[in-house]
Amino acid sequence: MTIWSIILIAAVALSCLLAGRVLIHYFQLESYQHPGYFRTVRRNAARSFLPGVILNAVWVIATIVFALVIPENNDWLLHLCVSAVLIGAGFLIRRLFTVRHAKKPLVYTPRIRRLYAVSFVVFIGILVLLELLGNRGGGRTSSPFFWLFFLFPALLPLWVALGGLIAWPIEKMISEMYFRDAQRILRERRDLIRIGITGSWGKTSVKFILGTILEEKYHTLVTPSSFNTPMGVTRVIRSSLEPGHRVFVAEMGARHVGDIREMCRLVHPRYGMLTSVGPQHLDTFKTLDRVKKTKYELMDAIPPDGACFFADDGGICRELYDRTAKKRFLSGLDPERDDVWAEDISASPEGSRFMLCTRDMRIPCHTALLGELNIRNILLCASMALELGLSGEMIARGIAKLTPVEHRLQLIPSAGGITIIDDAFNSNIRGAEQAFQVLKTFPGKRMVITPGMVELGGEEYDMNRRFGRLMADGCDVAVLVGKKRSEAIALGLKDQGFPEDQIHVVSSLDEATEYMRSVVRPGDTVLFENDLPDNYTE
Repeated sequence: MTIWSIILIAAVALSCLLAGRVLIHYFQLESYQHPGYFRTVRRNAARSFLPGVILNAVWVIATIVFALVIPENNDWLLHLCVSAVLIGAGFLIRRLFTVRHAKKPLVYTPRIRRLYAVSFVVFIGILVLLELLGNRGGGRTSSPFFWLFFLFPALLPLWVALGGLIAWPIEKMISEMYFRDAQRILRERRDLIRIGITGSWGKTSVKFILGTILEEKYHTLVTPSSFNTPMGVTRVIRSSLEPGHRVFVAEMGARHVGDIREMCRLVHPRYGMLTSVGPQHLDTFKTLDRVKKTKYELMDAIPPDGACFFADDGGICRELYDRTAKKRFLSGLDPERDDVWAEDISASPEGSRFMLCTRDMRIPCHTALLGELNIRNILLCASMALELGLSGEMIARGIAKLTPVEHRLQLIPSAGGITIIDDAFNSNIRGAEQAFQVLKTFPGKRMVITPGMVELGGEEYDMNRRFGRLMADGCDVAVLVGKKRSEAIALGLKDQGFPEDQIHVVSSLDEATEYMRSVVRPGDTVLFENDLPDNYTE
């Protein structure tokens, strides 16, 4: 093997990494989990395989063309020219297949940079091995190793997965080091009140509501945005926790059994809050029973001197409340059963009013948040606040300061007298039902723009059909994004007698927005219900 062969191999590896940017992005979107990555690759087969296939075609064509024009015995020049073309093609393919205005762009975190470095070394190692094996014996082109070497770019999704697999032990070692450092920081803060929040939906909203209310008495640190993984929470602890903080609120997400247990190993919460339990992430959990078991891992971790807080949904949450032997509280709309409840609820485009009730007090409250689900979230947080010693007046003051969480029933100012309701983040069937009920309270023509719901495993079709039935009761015009995925939603709309001429199927959110602008008039209301991530393109 000559130095020029090594240069060509390095060029192939580098061009593959450049062309494979979309695959690296998928890997990050799926939290570096291989099962999710492979599902995304299957779902987006053309976008996943085309970069490598195109690069392979460029390699073949460039090799043939330069072999014809470059004199014999000038292998160094052939390898050099082909290498330059491959690297240039890699840059061009990277640009062509990068999603413009991605909802969640590829972030060049230290982990991603390490993944690139490890993958580059892995690619070179595989190519060198294939080259050496292909040169063994007399008939080079008859060797399967030769053809595997020459078709290396076409198998790019497989090589990216292999790079991620080999990088995993390194990442595990690094994450465990940071994890233990965050544990040490928390161990040194024995005065810190630690709260864990989990649920199938509503976690982020509850987290921010609770943080706002508790600030009336305590300096509170809330994990930002959707930071709800062990490494995300670890990062917050190491970078943001200050000596003045009295309360730490950690959102705990889960896609696999044991995820919440791992979060509790880090945070060691004294208080646990369960917002909901339902059919979310069934593509990984497989069954609702496994979802219930995972969410309850938080309550299992609460110490004897702590307390468990449940949102009363009349279903699974109440069932889990009933089986809890630790100190527990229930909040909802049932004055006979709940410890904290609401009465006299009224809503308008300006927000909601209600009476916050316990066995000992009745506090009138006003909030800019919309919908019964938000009222339930507030009640759950008020229950926690009361346990931590806040007065009714403090809680009401905090409730009045609440602002909508971005993309969760958020009223968006718009020109021309059109009302926009942004409920685009992480839709679920219960939240969607609430959004449609809120939409019904607005005057004028009501339009829903939605791609439906995903990550529901084998129940996805039936749930989207139900989604369509619920939508039919709350809107006049349905704009469905995604021709294939929207079939179940359209069928659900028709089940309820929704006019077929008011169902419009489009290919993208941009197309939906263009249609909206062409038909809405002053006084109309538009609800954006769910917006799928970049790894769910069709």
